[in-house]
Amino acid sequence: MGFQTEGAIAILTGASSGIGWELARLLVQGGARVIAVARRRERLQALRDAVMTQTSGTADRPSRGVLTAVEGDITEPEVRQRVIDVAHEIGGGRLDLLINNAGIGAIGSFESATEQRMRRVMEVNFFAPVELTRLAIPLLKQGQAPVICNVSSVLGHRAVPDKSEYCASKFALHGWSDALRAELYPNGIQVTLVSPSTTRSEFFDAVIDSAPREKRWGLGSWPPDRVARATLRAIRRRRAEVILSCGGKLLVYADRVAPPLVNLAVASRRPEHR
Repeated sequence: MGFQTEGAIAILTGASSGIGWELARLLVQGGARVIAVARRRERLQALRDAVMTQTSGTADRPSRGVLTAVEGDITEPEVRQRVIDVAHEIGGGRLDLLINNAGIGAIGSFESATEQRMRRVMEVNFFAPVELTRLAIPLLKQGQAPVICNVSSVLGHRAVPDKSEYCASKFALHGWSDALRAELYPNGIQVTLVSPSTTRSEFFDAVIDSAPREKRWGLGSWPPDRVARATLRAIRRRRAEVILSCGGKLLVYADRVAPPLVNLAVASRRPEHR
């Protein structure tokens, strides 16, 4: 049984820009009732306005999709609980979809970084989705073909230099997703891991504790709307895992076949100013 967006109750974190913005738009267009979570109030308001404009429906087929904004930092326990409370109220105790999309990055050598940089990246990219999911599982057990979608990265399959904190957080998300998928299988809850390559969004404009001169590199890039469409397609099909972009697949599969060669390749692509 595939996942149906029409009438679904969905939680989406990191909704204020990039992939999250596009996912919110697509889900509401598809008739879902979306609880959109982000830290920036003005961006959430802009998202709500954009979604209302684009999903007004027609006289013979009015849109059933609704967006409810929840402002707050998902790393804070009280914010996570508020998100679950809102979802419980809207869905009457039922949740069909949880998309853990919020994330941050950091660029720079591990040696010169602070302990706080690693802890902040892990809090946002790993611990926050883990604890939000723990709260959401009882509601998901009441859902219709429920799905937990964790937005990861190809760097959760193959690490690269100067992004050690980000890679560590995505490897952790990957391993946890695999274990959770097996645990929740008897409950009919699918865990979908989506691993994009470089995404053309605001992500790299918000990396923490990183010098402005730090270079960004990767194999290929997709715009956020394309990533969002591929993510929603994986959710509808209740896929276990998808790796996006030809460059991303090349990196991951090459590492599985010949890791020493990939080690040399990624080391040779370090920024020249190091």
